[in-house]
Amino acid sequence: MVAVDTVPWKLELAVRLGATDVVNAAEGNPVPRVVEMTSGGVDYAFEAIGLPATVRQAVRMTRKGGTMVMIGVVPAGTNVELPGADIVLREKTILGCMMGSNRFRTDMPRYVELYRSGQLRLDEMISARLPLERVNDAFEAMRRGTAARSVIVFE
Repeated sequence: MVAVDTVPWKLELAVRLGATDVVNAAEGNPVPRVVEMTSGGVDYAFEAIGLPATVRQAVRMTRKGGTMVMIGVVPAGTNVELPGADIVLREKTILGCMMGSNRFRTDMPRYVELYRSGQLRLDEMISARLPLERVNDAFEAMRRGTAARSVIVFE
């Protein structure tokens, strides 16, 4: 599992959570490095930022027959230009995914069990626990990329 980010502490977190390799995109275009380290590209690329540039990078680092999953939400009214020939000639699939495309009644009990057993390590992703009055601070930290996840605590 290859994690790509521009923030060193987020790459360190990715390793603690199971990434086998990391690429710091702040050091340049991550696509050639990911394609090289995976001998031709990844089977699955998950784009979680929602920027046109990172969507294109995710498509380009996906191997022939691979799938790119868009988790990040591209802002409304923003178009993403994709490499059409690369997608068709290399038989790539692009999937949209909202809320994990989960089947709530089936998946949530499973996620709870994985969390309780320690296999789904969500607590390590929490950067801050904030009261509801500071919800805007949580959104600002998310926007700036200074928090992995903030949790709003209702008291």
